[in-house]
Amino acid sequence: MDLTLSPEQLAVRQLAAEFTDREIIPHAAAWDRRESVDLGIVKKLGDLGFLGLTIPEDRGGSGGDHLSYCLVMEELGRGDSSVRGIVSVSLGLVAKSIAAFGTGEQQEEWLPRLCSGDAIGCFALTEPGTGSDAGELTTRAVRDGDDWVIDGAKVFITNGTWADVALVFARTGADQPGRKGISAFLVPTDTPGFGRTEIHGKLGLRGQATAEMSFSGCRVPAAALLGAEGQGFRIAMAALAKGRMSLAAGCVGVARGCLEASVAYAGERVQFRKPIAGHQLVQQLLAEMAVDADAARLLVWRVADLIDRHEPFETEASMAKLFASEAAVRCANNALQVFGGYGYIDEYPVAKYLRDARVTTLYEGTSQIQQLIIGRALTGISAF
Repeated sequence: MDLTLSPEQLAVRQLAAEFTDREIIPHAAAWDRRESVDLGIVKKLGDLGFLGLTIPEDRGGSGGDHLSYCLVMEELGRGDSSVRGIVSVSLGLVAKSIAAFGTGEQQEEWLPRLCSGDAIGCFALTEPGTGSDAGELTTRAVRDGDDWVIDGAKVFITNGTWADVALVFARTGADQPGRKGISAFLVPTDTPGFGRTEIHGKLGLRGQATAEMSFSGCRVPAAALLGAEGQGFRIAMAALAKGRMSLAAGCVGVARGCLEASVAYAGERVQFRKPIAGHQLVQQLLAEMAVDADAARLLVWRVADLIDRHEPFETEASMAKLFASEAAVRCANNALQVFGGYGYIDEYPVAKYLRDARVTTLYEGTSQIQQLIIGRALTGISAF
């Protein structure tokens, strides 16, 4: 793998960095305090093509490769993980699933809107009783003539109260327990019987709309089925495999943000008559952050390279997600140590980095689930 970025990739990274510095970082603390980003950011992301990366231009996207996508996710993660999450879910989980599994009509209806920022998507998989064990979800879709009627509940759904379309996973095979009986549906959020409530009081990602969802006699046409009946679990896992790369890239941004803030602060803060950057143990904290950020980035880039070469990548994506998410937490902890008491207040960015980083070891597959996936790949024996 050639680690030299192409001129196009360098331009995309520069564009994302400038956008983050101008449109996100100055507002991140305020959005965090009020528990909502300014939704005007969505259209700006769409106008720059960030919501259409890797989606072919003839389907309404902006094209580009997966490494470019990761470069953008890193910059957005450096700015505010709540903004990065909008793109990771609406594009990474929803639009890419429609591009991969959708009919021509579904792609024509949703991809141009999602890629332009005129619409937002959410990925409705997790339920109150099923998180890691998604194959046992209980939301049901029953065929009624030419329609499907959905009943059930979802929870912790990113973009949930903002979304115009929900990619909903429901059990359609009453006689097929487990993964085989699950199907996927594209459900407009204005469909009667569809309800949603925002979850407040989160430790981190406060600017992101995280929702509980309810489905009570929610009727959608047969054309809302994404892929074939019973293919839903496969669609979900395919989306999450690529989603782990996106999340890991955002974690690299968190790690880098922690490092850059810490280096700047350590050069200014004076203790014992010299900048704390001159103290060996502070340099150790900085060095650990630098190594974590670089190692995580290389793992992410490997996944992007494998995807672009159409080679298997699922295990490598789990490795990247496992390491990068844990590294982001370590870097945020080290940054807090560098900042001392000032790091504990939201006047400085490191407290938010720590709160936002912590959930990355939990969603889109916990660190323990990633270890099981990696272990199964190594041994050929499933622990599930």
